[in-house]
Amino acid sequence: MGSTSAASHGSDSAATPGSEGVGRRDLIKRSAALGLISVPTVGFLSACASSGGGGQSKDNAGKKTAKNPLGVNETAQLEFVLFDGGFGKEYAQDAVKIYQKDFPKAKVKFSATQKIQSTLQPRFNQGTPPDLIDNSGAEQMDMGVLVGKNQLADLTPLLDAPSYDDPNKKVRDTLRPGIVEMGQFDGDPVWIMYYAYTVYGVWYSQKALDSLDAEYPQTWDQMIAVCEKAKKKGMAGWTYAGKYPYYIPFSLYPMIGKVGGVEVLNAIDNLEPNAWKHPAVKACFEAYYELYKKGYILKGTPGLDHIQSQTAWAQGKALFIPNGSWVENESANVIPADFNLAVSAPTGIDKSDKMPFGTIWASGGEPFIVPAKAKNAEGGMEQLRIMLSEASSKNFTSKVKSLTAYNGGTDGITLTPGLTSGVAALKLAGSNVVNPRLQDWYVQLQKEKIGVAGLGEMMAGRLTPAEAIKKIQGFADEAAKDTSIKHYKHQ
Repeated sequence: MGSTSAASHGSDSAATPGSEGVGRRDLIKRSAALGLISVPTVGFLSACASSGGGGQSKDNAGKKTAKNPLGVNETAQLEFVLFDGGFGKEYAQDAVKIYQKDFPKAKVKFSATQKIQSTLQPRFNQGTPPDLIDNSGAEQMDMGVLVGKNQLADLTPLLDAPSYDDPNKKVRDTLRPGIVEMGQFDGDPVWIMYYAYTVYGVWYSQKALDSLDAEYPQTWDQMIAVCEKAKKKGMAGWTYAGKYPYYIPFSLYPMIGKVGGVEVLNAIDNLEPNAWKHPAVKACFEAYYELYKKGYILKGTPGLDHIQSQTAWAQGKALFIPNGSWVENESANVIPADFNLAVSAPTGIDKSDKMPFGTIWASGGEPFIVPAKAKNAEGGMEQLRIMLSEASSKNFTSKVKSLTAYNGGTDGITLTPGLTSGVAALKLAGSNVVNPRLQDWYVQLQKEKIGVAGLGEMMAGRLTPAEAIKKIQGFADEAAKDTSIKHYKHQ
């Protein structure tokens, strides 16, 4: 993802992949810029989480004080590996400087890579992982596997520690709604700290929409009418990351939730039999397929990666693109100054939809983890505590155009068009925020199977909606029966 978690997106570009505003992953997303290479197979992912060799000895903990509530060893080295995606490295490097100021005797080894899986899998196997990892992007390690194999440290000590700004407030009390829960798999404990807050949805140029004398469509009939207007002016209605079609769910999944209710998404997440055969899924698949059938998808889209599709969209070749809020930063060099970037919740079918217009997917992106075998786990958590301060949060938001998990951090910052739109979309959504968990719980199922082999094939015209649903339900049934993977359910 930009995120898996979509996660993951920021994921990927990542990832989590993952982003702002009103909420994908990794992608996650993020969590995902999702997808610089295809995701490894389950066997490869499982290998990354085998217990492996003897490992490294832990650093002795330091003394807990008011200034050092986690008891960091003040002389121990901290190793921090960041996903090098759409949010860049600077925000993390700035937070590292604060750590070094607080612990001047400690050396910090900081590195950034897009190859999280291939770089870190051998180190998990050997029991010598870094202390803090931004597990995002196309090579995101499978969180479900890591949790299932007891590879991650419980972050409850971080959440219960005093916040960096106010000793009378715990870290957990400074976070946006849903962030703590996203880091859980089966209730307590909390394994993941999602740092970005991603708004997933349909992104567009308000200027382009205005040029068509059109408003953002709330029903599917209106969507078809807007796409027809665009087509007459030589502009495609839609494009998407054709090589990484697991971006399509960033707008499709919340549409399914809007049409059929949150329980449909929960059933899908829970891998329930026939969950994909729900009438809401059928209606939404048929709606998206109509975009293909009527020629409203930018020609050549199935062959484009996320950067190419975003560039074509920024150049005005297509009106709409499904994405996460990392897109504003990731595409900053190609989005024109007068583009007036905006995001909207997905268009629904009609008045019979179960949830109101404005229903949107918003969730944590950029999943940070502290490995169970980290040499300096306290240091990894302290670095996260610093990043969850108001100052670090504002720094992230102003530099990368995304909100963070910290509930605030926008006062005094001039918000960019996309960020402003994302905040407005969150406000419109109110409590109608959905958070599909497939991209966190079952990375390979979500990306390679549902995304590439299912939705990608349908949107390229190689499967009908009925065939895609049958195929995807088959993939979900296989995953449900696979005893080699840990299964999760909504509590």
